[in-house]
Amino acid sequence: MMLTDKFEDYIKSNQLLSKNDKILLAVSGGVDSMVMLDLFAKCGYNIGVAHCNFQLRKEESDEDEIMVKKEVEKLNIPLFNIQFDTQGEMDRTGDSVQIVARELRYNWFAELSEKHGYNVIAIAHHADDSIETFFINLFRGTGLKGLTGIHSVNGKLVRPLLFSSRKEILEYATLNKTCYREDSSNRSTKYLRNKIRLGLIPRIKEMNSKFTELMGSNIHRLTSAQAFITKSIEVMRKSVESTDGTFITIDPSKIEDGYPTDFIIYELMTKYGFKGSVISDLCKSLERGKTGKRFYAHKYVAIIDRGRIIISKIQEDDNCEIEITDDSTKVYCGNFVLHIEHINIDNIESLRQPENIALLDRDKLTFPLKLRKWSNGDTFTPIGMIGHKKISDYLIDSKVSIADKSRQFTLLSNNQITWLVGRRIDSDFKIDSTTENVLKITKELI
Repeated sequence: MMLTDKFEDYIKSNQLLSKNDKILLAVSGGVDSMVMLDLFAKCGYNIGVAHCNFQLRKEESDEDEIMVKKEVEKLNIPLFNIQFDTQGEMDRTGDSVQIVARELRYNWFAELSEKHGYNVIAIAHHADDSIETFFINLFRGTGLKGLTGIHSVNGKLVRPLLFSSRKEILEYATLNKTCYREDSSNRSTKYLRNKIRLGLIPRIKEMNSKFTELMGSNIHRLTSAQAFITKSIEVMRKSVESTDGTFITIDPSKIEDGYPTDFIIYELMTKYGFKGSVISDLCKSLERGKTGKRFYAHKYVAIIDRGRIIISKIQEDDNCEIEITDDSTKVYCGNFVLHIEHINIDNIESLRQPENIALLDRDKLTFPLKLRKWSNGDTFTPIGMIGHKKISDYLIDSKVSIADKSRQFTLLSNNQITWLVGRRIDSDFKIDSTTENVLKITKELI
């Protein structure tokens, strides 16, 4: 069967869209999106094209833009084009290039859809992309949902090429002389997806040539299992979860005997954005009977209270700014407390301390110190490194999660960062051979 026929069959059998829909195609200029454009045009759909220039590959990005404009003009269909200051947005938010690029493009697609009446947005993900996502989530740690790959429908987003392999798409482009450009970053093994695409999957295919089809079937079965679990969890949620409009309470004691408690708590809490490792730590604290400890998602905080899990939205008071005077001994802020001690150097047994403890040269500090969240443009010289480093870059390099970045505090002396709280002190304030007095600060979660 020709790829055009498979394309039409997949759309119809999965009810992705119809000839009456107004469809916005996300076209980068790569082979996947250019083939998708060609298929939609040949099949007579009502389409427009959106192209993003992220300005990350200099001349390459501009040449992609020129090529897309040229090909779309031939088809006489609407073209929407935008250039993003992606690097500037990364500096502003401290997020990775993948996260920033995703936010920029999907927000823009939503704006275009509302302004120009597009009710469907088509993305050119294919079967191999879904398999790669399976392995990415597997390596990072995930629940069953993370192993279901990429879905064909997500609100207004549809992925009409998920039936097709990368090999089929390349063959179609060659046969139909479809214009496209190769993104040089696709050949780099800097990113995990490319390591999987270029290293792992080819080796697996050497062992099983039908690997793509086999994984497609596996992912389909996992998706069906997840759909069953999701439905069952929502039924169970009614009996173990309650809310008073402000707090959400999960009572694990109401989970029936014989059910896997940790798994059910995981499924209940993912709705509020909590991740696997955070939920695992929460379950361990729950088993030990601990009360009062906080666990954070991006927008929610969970507290264990006498065997129950209390979830609420993060309040603005977590954005506290506090002055620390020369006689301060304890400071509370958000989900942590700082214990402050003035110590003579002779009483310091070891300079090696865990990251939650800072040993600073007391005589290099100017009081009052200031405790505040980090902001764009903040720099420091991390002890053990040479030269200044942006805190945004340091957090990215340290693979700090978005949720943890949003709660990252700094300690300043005379407007100079002395400690990226809980992580690294600034080299200018380290203890050296001339140090006599030490300020010891211990961060403790509450």
